[in-house]
Amino acid sequence: MEPVLDPNPKNGQKALLTILGVMLGITVVIAVIATFASP
Repeated sequence: MEPVLDPNPKNGQKALLTILGVMLGITVVIAVIATFASP
């Protein structure tokens, strides 16, 4: 895995989109778990 803070990112846009996608995915998973966990 490449470091997130790369001084010279070859594909910074792709890395940024990947990080945003992972954050969005985690948010969705937490929302689904909270929905099923709520009475």
